[in-house]
Amino acid sequence: MGFLDQYRAPADLPRRLKVFPLPGALLLPHAELPLNIFEPRYLAMIEDALAGDRLIGMIQPDKDEADLAGAPALKHIGCAGRITSFAETPDGRILITLSGICRFAIAKEFSTDKPYREVEPDFSGFADDLAEAEGDDGVDRTSLLKVFREYLAANDMSADWDQVRAASTEALVNTLAVLAPHAPRDKQALLEAKDLKSRADVLIALTEMALARQGAGPTSGLQ
Repeated sequence: MGFLDQYRAPADLPRRLKVFPLPGALLLPHAELPLNIFEPRYLAMIEDALAGDRLIGMIQPDKDEADLAGAPALKHIGCAGRITSFAETPDGRILITLSGICRFAIAKEFSTDKPYREVEPDFSGFADDLAEAEGDDGVDRTSLLKVFREYLAANDMSADWDQVRAASTEALVNTLAVLAPHAPRDKQALLEAKDLKSRADVLIALTEMALARQGAGPTSGLQ
């Protein structure tokens, strides 16, 4: 039984969730996010999570330029993930991989004596995130691959196209959304997209705009 099998409905998820505010970090259901933890308060958060349910919520501050040393206002929507791997380094950092489970809205924030923040998450609007995989009906995979290739060419980057072609549409959309260096507000738009098709459409549009700003022209088809 995989760890996801224990989360079949919003009621299976916690009523209290540790949150990690981080501009530009995007965790999506069914996707993974590697993190390098070094601040003492977030080291404490990870240690407490590992001793408990292993769940934390990734969420962005409400302002891109927010001072994370304080307690900035938070975006309303984040994503809960489970720590599925971790390693300690000799210099005291913890390297983790978060596996996305379900998005949430913040119902309220708790007062706490912990060095990190905790909220009451409302998962009720995102029950579809708990399905095994999102359907790829309507996703324009051809346009997605085309714009991805153009972005790589414009930035002198490469990809293993055998792996790209073999990836499921959901994995492809979510991986590109997580890795794409878009602005925090654009990452939030990707998070809040209602379904996989909407997320793919937003990703294509954002990448096309980035290419236009770079003055990059279209390339030939996939090779």
